[in-house]
Amino acid sequence: MTRDSKAGTPDRSDGAGPDLAGDDVSAAIERLVGVPVLVLGDIMLDRFVYGAVERISPEAPIPVLRIERETAMLGGAGNVLRNLAALGACPRGIAVVGEDTAGAEVEALARGCLQPVGGTVELIRAQGRPTTIKDRFISSGQQLLRVDRDPEGVLGEGVEARVTAAALAALDGAAAVILSDYGKGLLSDGVIAAVIAAASVRDCPVIVDPKGRDFARYRGAAWITPNRRELQEASGLPTGDDAAVASAALKVIGEAGIGAVLATRSEQGMTVATGVGATQVHHLKAEAREVYDVSGAGDTVVAAFAAAIGAGLPAITAAQLANVAAAIVVGKLGTAVARPGEILHALHASELLAAEAKVSDLEGLADQVARWRQAGLTVGFTNGCFDLLHPGHVSLLEQARKACDRLIVGLNSDASVRRLKGTLRPVQGEAARAAVLASLASVNRVVIFGEDTPLKLIEALKPDVLVKGADYSLAQVVGADIVQRYGGRVVLAELAPGHSTTATIEKLAGG
Repeated sequence: MTRDSKAGTPDRSDGAGPDLAGDDVSAAIERLVGVPVLVLGDIMLDRFVYGAVERISPEAPIPVLRIERETAMLGGAGNVLRNLAALGACPRGIAVVGEDTAGAEVEALARGCLQPVGGTVELIRAQGRPTTIKDRFISSGQQLLRVDRDPEGVLGEGVEARVTAAALAALDGAAAVILSDYGKGLLSDGVIAAVIAAASVRDCPVIVDPKGRDFARYRGAAWITPNRRELQEASGLPTGDDAAVASAALKVIGEAGIGAVLATRSEQGMTVATGVGATQVHHLKAEAREVYDVSGAGDTVVAAFAAAIGAGLPAITAAQLANVAAAIVVGKLGTAVARPGEILHALHASELLAAEAKVSDLEGLADQVARWRQAGLTVGFTNGCFDLLHPGHVSLLEQARKACDRLIVGLNSDASVRRLKGTLRPVQGEAARAAVLASLASVNRVVIFGEDTPLKLIEALKPDVLVKGADYSLAQVVGADIVQRYGGRVVLAELAPGHSTTATIEKLAGG
């Protein structure tokens, strides 16, 4: 399960605080790497079942889902761990799971995402208590049904004591603590009080993603990150505009004994309240952005914010990073993470980066391809040097785009072009060639590769359609056998006559 109403989407403040830009962005993101963050909370197994609905059941007026594939990922506090790892922080998780196969699956997923960044997870097994599971059934990018399997009741005294002891032991060395409360029983009043008290002694900030109306149970925490509805219910005040949110946040700070509030407000952005007075309240405006799925945005916010606070960044800077990260994940389907490169792109404001947003590395592109496929879109791929773009190139790319819903262009790096074309090529560097390709409406993404052939890209992305010029035979197309083997197709595009980069260069040299 993920908090699906915390999609604070980003990226400019109202002038009350400094905006990140230029080298400040890179420096801020770099400071997140290796920051030790302790995460204590309700961990879950999120399962996604994808299929096609082609008929209505004869037994009842319900759709029949023909299952095509299934995936699983960490949810709840587990999604917070995933987001911390994606940012390069070093998370340590403590949670409770059941003595069941789902608990084992949660452990395997957690270790898989944490080990690359040096993170760890301690899962306490509770006898007779099932692991929380959320099953989502999806067709054509839309959820048809969600099935929840939740534990009932509070933790037993023995399990609660083990949780408290593990959390207190893990506090040593932590730069920040996240309490990810989904109301599943792990964060009892006793556990919360013990962790906050011990963290206070160590001068370690505690950031709470809350549950319920009684925020006083988190008394002593440095920060709390409610969404607009949660803030309204906890304060008993309206939260319709900036002034109202500020009043509600300040009331919570005073009555619940919380140090400060980061309120996420969906399309209205975020509010940071650190005390009484206009200079202590800052509103971060929302950036217009296409929203695919708000699942997990709250987990992204608390992860990015806590990592930044743990790194010693100012609260406004931390909020801006969290705000941008949330905007990135709501543009993705399902529970997702925001990577440093994506945040860097989002925070830059130059026109050049508007085109560069289409230029991606392989890891980020693989995620994008998965989201396109979840939405039922076909993915095409073509490649080349594209040195001195000419009408022949434009024609090929337009034909390639007509053969698919989304087109990826693999672009040979400068070193690769030199090996293939000689030491005098390319005429334009890879950054310039990528920017020109990205400016074309027919191109959805550009990825630069350093090998002589795009075979590695094709194997990783598995395009539905592979496109090359008709001057190649099917047997000469790199990756054609791979694409055809898994059911994809190869398209040989017609070439516009009279256009050649090599001939153009030779003509210029002769002149």
